[in-house]
Order: sequence, then structure tokens, then C-alpha cells
Amino acid sequence: MTEWRMKFEPVLTPVLRTWWRMRRSMTLGVRGVACDAQGRILLVRHGYAKGWHLPGGGVERLESAPQAVIREMAEEGGVACEDDPTLLGFYANHAYFPNDHIALYRVERWRACSPRAAAREIAERAFFPVDALPDEATPGTRRRVAEIFHGAPMSPRW
Repeated sequence: MTEWRMKFEPVLTPVLRTWWRMRRSMTLGVRGVACDAQGRILLVRHGYAKGWHLPGGGVERLESAPQAVIREMAEEGGVACEDDPTLLGFYANHAYFPNDHIALYRVERWRACSPRAAAREIAERAFFPVDALPDEATPGTRRRVAEIFHGAPMSPRW
């Protein structure tokens, strides 16, 4: 990430998100679940937000949700999907925006790739055991891991 963007990101991101959300009545994001050969889950840490998250982002104009998760996994996670992602759930994310939703996908087969230029926003990416997530893992990330890997009941909320 460029030096000027790092300086202005704490101000720029909330302003751009507010403008973007005023233009849309509903927002749709995607997150992806990918595990390595040891069964560890891929998480990313952004340069502009606290915590470890599942890789993902917004669905762009004229893009399907599966296309978006494939793109985001490559950009943020350095993961090139080798099969179509599988939809795991659809969640309301009203804590951040009153009409925000997240589609969660699992990527079974993938190969490592070089993260794309848009991934400059990622400060760090790593695989973690599903029963030993980093302390900074976000509550939503923890809930999804508990649902997928530990049999917790699915919540409709992110």
C-alpha cells in the first residue's frame, strides 16, 4: 500500500463507505473458507481494520457472488480456486450497515497464487488451526469457524 494511502486510510475508508452505502439500498459481500493440507484455515489481516478475517469483499457491478469470492480469494488470500466455490450460508451483517449481507463460500480445491495488486490492503495472511485461532480473530470469524468445524448452530447474523 502506498505511503499516502496508509496515512489517509483511517479517514478515507469511512467516507467512501458512507458515500457508497448512500448510493445503494442493499450491499452484498462475500467471504471464503479455504483450508490447507493440515486442515488450517486461511485468515487475513487488513491494513485498515482490526482483527483477523476470512478473505472476502464486496460483489462488484455485473459480477456474481461466486465470481466475487473467486476474485477476492486470489486478491486477498493468494488462493486460486480450482473448482467452483460451494455456498455455505447467507448472513445479515446489520452491525456495519442496516442492509448489508454476506454470502459465505467454501473453496475445497485451490492452489497458491501471487496475490493480485488489489491485495495491497492486506497487511498479513496466514493459516491457523481451527481450534487455535489468533486472539484478534473477529467475532464473526469465530462464529463461522464454530459453525463449520465444531457443529455450532448456524446464525442468520454475521
